[in-house]
Amino acid sequence: MILALLLGCAESPAPLQPPPPPPPIADPGEAVVHTVRFSAPQTQHFEVEVVVDAEGQDAVELMMPVWTPGSYLVREFAQHVIDLRAESEAGPLVVTRPRKNRWRVETGGADAVRVSYRLWAQAKNVRGNFVEERFAILNGAPTFLTPVDDLERPHAVTFEHPWVRVETALEPHPDGGEHRYLAADYDELVDTPVFLGDPAVYDFEAGGAEHRLVVLEELETWDGPRSARDVQRITEVQQAFWGVVPYRRYVYLNALLEGGGGLEHLDSTLMFASRWRTHDDDDYLGWLGLVSHEFFHTWNVKRLRPEALGPFDYENEVHTRDLWIAEGFTSYYDDLLLRRADLMDEEKYLEKLSYNIDRLQKTPGRLHHPLGDTSYDAWIEGYRRDANSPNTTISYYTKGAVVGFLLDAEIRRRTGGRTTLDDVMREAYRRFSGERGYSSEAFRALVSELVGEDLDPWFAGAVDRTDELDYAPALQWFGLRFEPESESSEDEEPEGWLGLRLDGSNSVTEVRYDSPVFAAGLNVGDELVGIDRWRVAGGAWESHAAHYAPGETAELLVSRRGELRRVPVTFAEEPSASWSLEIDPKASPAAAKRRDAWLAVSPVVAAE
Repeated sequence: MILALLLGCAESPAPLQPPPPPPPIADPGEAVVHTVRFSAPQTQHFEVEVVVDAEGQDAVELMMPVWTPGSYLVREFAQHVIDLRAESEAGPLVVTRPRKNRWRVETGGADAVRVSYRLWAQAKNVRGNFVEERFAILNGAPTFLTPVDDLERPHAVTFEHPWVRVETALEPHPDGGEHRYLAADYDELVDTPVFLGDPAVYDFEAGGAEHRLVVLEELETWDGPRSARDVQRITEVQQAFWGVVPYRRYVYLNALLEGGGGLEHLDSTLMFASRWRTHDDDDYLGWLGLVSHEFFHTWNVKRLRPEALGPFDYENEVHTRDLWIAEGFTSYYDDLLLRRADLMDEEKYLEKLSYNIDRLQKTPGRLHHPLGDTSYDAWIEGYRRDANSPNTTISYYTKGAVVGFLLDAEIRRRTGGRTTLDDVMREAYRRFSGERGYSSEAFRALVSELVGEDLDPWFAGAVDRTDELDYAPALQWFGLRFEPESESSEDEEPEGWLGLRLDGSNSVTEVRYDSPVFAAGLNVGDELVGIDRWRVAGGAWESHAAHYAPGETAELLVSRRGELRRVPVTFAEEPSASWSLEIDPKASPAAAKRRDAWLAVSPVVAAE
């Protein structure tokens, strides 16, 4: 049983708000009725049938989403719909396609129409469907059709399947039918993934709510009991962080299909991982970080959200400039809360934070694409990276996490430690969660209000422009420094640098804007054949380049579309800096105390 304490506030604990009461049961008689069948799962196909009320309508128009919430890219799920047909009790009905993701059914005066179709399910990721002979993983957006402009109706779903059980956060249908569920509306149906098979199940209670860790394909290689214990601790610490439990039941769906990634949902999350991740401490910490990230979204995104992210427009891109809050701040807190859950020590946490800083500072795109624009452009850039992306853009996950760290320090510094980003997130949840949402301006105004100073100039530099981030105030406040270069490395002759990346066949895959080869005109797709008089075999470039010092010149022999060309270049010294955080041995006792408060183990854990 968890203690009712908020993180960082042990001296003035606040009570944990309990889960909400059960919602009113939707009227099953008003529901759109779906049946999902698996007649030949070994073929990676399954069948869906939907029955829609058509009384008094000449035609019924159905749609399938083109994207799924939480993953900001048009996915064109309709491409996997096969053999769609419609009928009434009187026989077949005419179906036309008014749009790429819509089907118009002429009712012929029928009171109801039945639409049937097959789906190919070979998407081994958290956004699509994957079916094979032993199990099925389903997501709502690529599975269920629904009447256009009528998303508030309830949806009943029955799964007819050959396996042992169904695992999902969907509510059982009030009629008690086996493997039958009822979603209050289409949003809930889309927002609730499903496992079918014979997974391992681990149940626990936290904060007055039921929780279930469901592990698909555990196969004796995954340490289920250990993972369940640690997931419970993450759950309890995050509940205490927010001070409110906004659900009655939560399901962690963990598919061990040698994949990766996760996607948040209202009362559940779907994650992919390797079944071997519990065998290596670093790999396992990475998985716990994924759990922490997706569970944090239960509050930050699913209930505390930018205004644009609700109600959902499933047929068009939905742009927001605030994914650096929704995803970036979640990326800041995922590992920080592992530290506070005592599942990661301080050294490892600083290593994780250093990784994000290093990744950001060594990405040229940070100087060309503001963080807010990166969020807005997620639909055209975030999931469509190419060879030039590192030069032109940055990740709102990475920079958002770093900005979260710096903002947390800035809030603490300006308020003398009385207020933190934790307080901002909790107050934002109180004001903006639910149907309200927040605008960029409202969120920033809240920060300034809680700090008692105008932080707009700070946000302008960190979010609206491409200014280099200033780490000095945060490092001084927390008693940290970037690890200095070692004396031995300072004495060593630096190696030359050209700023290119090659694949295994020596084709150029990346040319940095700030590099000698960019100025020399080397192109992505060129094949590096040799340097000066020497042929460069596949995988041998680093050993050749090591012989050249900064300032030395060379001639690259490259093949461009089959034509041999000679490209003169001058090696430079790699623009490098140490972005590895460590405790500053000269930090004051006051700074050490502030760092301890920031990274303190949660009272929830301390009380165990």
